[in-house]
Parts: sequence; structure tokens; C-alpha cells
Amino acid sequence: MRRAIALSARGLGRTSPNPVVGCVVLDAGGRTVGEGWHQRAGGPHAEVHALAEAGEDARGGTAVVTLEPCNHTGRTGPCAQALIDAGVARVVYAVADPTAAARGGATTLSAAGLDVLGGPLADEAAEVNAAWLTAVRLGRPFVHWKYAATLDGRTAAADGSSRWITSPEARADVHRLRARCDAVLVGSGTARADDPHLAVRGVPGAVQPLRVVLDSAARAVVPGARVLDDAAPTLVAVAEDADAAALEPFADVVRLPRAYPGGGLDLAALLAALHAREVRSVLLEGGATLAGAFVAAGLIDRVTGYLAPALLGAGPQVLGGAGITTIAQALRLRVTEAVSVGPDLRVTAVPTAVPSAAPLSTTRTEER
Repeated sequence: MRRAIALSARGLGRTSPNPVVGCVVLDAGGRTVGEGWHQRAGGPHAEVHALAEAGEDARGGTAVVTLEPCNHTGRTGPCAQALIDAGVARVVYAVADPTAAARGGATTLSAAGLDVLGGPLADEAAEVNAAWLTAVRLGRPFVHWKYAATLDGRTAAADGSSRWITSPEARADVHRLRARCDAVLVGSGTARADDPHLAVRGVPGAVQPLRVVLDSAARAVVPGARVLDDAAPTLVAVAEDADAAALEPFADVVRLPRAYPGGGLDLAALLAALHAREVRSVLLEGGATLAGAFVAAGLIDRVTGYLAPALLGAGPQVLGGAGITTIAQALRLRVTEAVSVGPDLRVTAVPTAVPSAAPLSTTRTEER
């Protein structure tokens, strides 16, 4: 199962709006004879790839899958039936499929006489598939906030200079994060100050994420901005009352309601618009104000901080305007990883409180 989970991770950033799935097929003697993962939406599923590699050796063997085999015909056929047709005797899966259209594969397999076991390493498999599972459960994209700072929590010096706080190794690692997401998001302040490019560089074969800029007044993204080049698609979110005529020839523009008080854009509406565009994971790279708005709205699912061994003593802080005034209101996190990246430290954590699920009636069914 751990091998299947590792295989599933190869699909990150490539399969939306579908999940990432890995599969290992063992022959009747327990020897690995086939491996596969879901490589792209609309393409063969992990089980089909693994069964094709296994051939006749799959007969009487075991299929180990990270997600319950699907039970419906979408752009591809049902994997449950493919496993039955291949003569597999046993299926072990980690996570039950939560979608109304695709679930039920385990029941179909059992009814056909196969031995079926669900649950092994479910937490590990779900962690890799967190973006898709969050989108199914909450009806919005998974939000992963990334920042770079000094050990005293500064994202720039007092004079505004910030290049470069972290090392080349850390910056290269950020591009690998981008390559695993469907969209990269910044606000108008970052767009003005940094003129960011936001595309993936240095990751062979990466599918470029959608570049998203929140620009409520339609003034931060101007003709010639790097985010408007042809390296990746770009979406600019503006307020419903903004004059975006000068911007519309250069970028896809979506109009959103304002959130009051403050008059910024409604973040729930933004995520709903991205979900409708089949975005299932967002890498939030904006500054302290935008990050604070997401924290205040309870819309952060994962945090990754790149911490440089340096001190500035003054300058912009990592987080602001989050609505936290006392220690009791702190957003508590559980660290899931802490590793060195060059001279820097990458710390990843998730909120200890899980957001409540949206009603099932409002969650669009995903096609695997």
C-alpha cells in the first residue's frame, strides 16, 4: 500500500478534477507484477495501468489501491469491473470513495466473489489525496498557504527589500509545490510590489497552474505585467463594480461580490468560481493581508513556511488582519513535516480543527 501511495503522488497537479490514485497488482504468490497511477483526467485509471502491466499474472492475485475502485462509467469504464474481468481474487483499498457516482465498487467486487478489504493506511493515502477529498467534502478547492520568512517572522526588510530571504534551493522547492497545484493565488499588493510571474519553472513535464490575481479595483494588473505572458493561463478576479475594460483584452476576468466590512473580494465566492473551473487545489502565495483574510475566514487547509536562518528585527510580518486578538483565538496547527531545504527549514502544518462539510446537495459530483 505504501508503494501504491507513492505512485499516486506522481499524479499531483495533473489529474484535476479527478483524484490521484495508485495501484499495485500482486500475483497469486504475492510477487509484484503490475504498477500504475492515474496520470491525467480522462485517461486510464491507476487500476487499468497496473492490470495492463500485470497481464495474465493478475489472475488469482491481489490489487492494492489507494482509493476504492470506481463503480461507474465516465470518460473511462468502471475499475471494479476491470478488476473482475482480469480475474483478480482480492482487492485491498485504503480510502472509500466519497462520491455518489463512483462509490460502491467494493460492494460490486464482493458480489462478484472477490475478497475485499478497505482501510489499510487510509490516513496516509488521504493525505496525498487531500485536495480532491477536500473539494468533494466542502465543495471548494483545497487552500495551501505558502510563505517565506526569517526566523523572526519577517517577509521583507524595513526598506521593503525581500530578494532573497530564502535560498535558491528553497525557491526551487516552491516551484515543485506550484507544479502540484491547480492554481497559484496572489493579491493586488503582491502584484504591485513584486510583478510576480507565478508560472512553474525547472520542473520537467509540469502542467502549468492557473495564475490567479485578486485585484478588486482592476488597477494592480497592468498591460505588460509578467503574469499576463503566455507561460500559463491567468485569471484576474475583480469586484462587480470595477472598471476592467483595460484589462479584459489581456486576461480572463471574473467579477465577484465584495465582502463587507472592508470591501475586499468575497473569498468564498472566489473559491466557488475556481471550483467551477475545475480547480481543486490552490497555492496561496499572497502577502500578510491576503493570508490574514483567508485565516479569518477559516479557509486555510495547509501551511508551509520556508524559514531562513536570518533575523531582520523589523519589516512586514508573515500574517496580518487575521482577526486574532487573544491567545485563545490562535489558529492551532499540527506539524506534519519539518525538513531542511538547503540552508533553510521547510515546516508544513495543518489546522487541528477540521472545517465542517458542506451539505451534500451543494457538492458537485466529481468524475474520476
